[in-house]
Amino acid sequence: MNITLSVDERVAEAAREAARKMGKSLNQAVRDYLEQLAGQERQTTEWQAWEQRCLSGGGRLQGWKFDRDAVHDRG
Repeated sequence: MNITLSVDERVAEAAREAARKMGKSLNQAVRDYLEQLAGQERQTTEWQAWEQRCLSGGGRLQGWKFDRDAVHDRG
């Protein structure tokens, strides 16, 4: 997919220089950033689903239940 962006010329030149220092074209740097941004959304969704699974399980993990006294037992 092709996308057209409007960016201040100074910003584009600075970004092009930063990309060059990373050994990339500005186009590749923007693609990489968009892929990272999309991955963060997916990761956030996965973490939220994991959190809900943990919370809906009543604090149990395969029969194990948190015991504050056992955690602090230095016995």
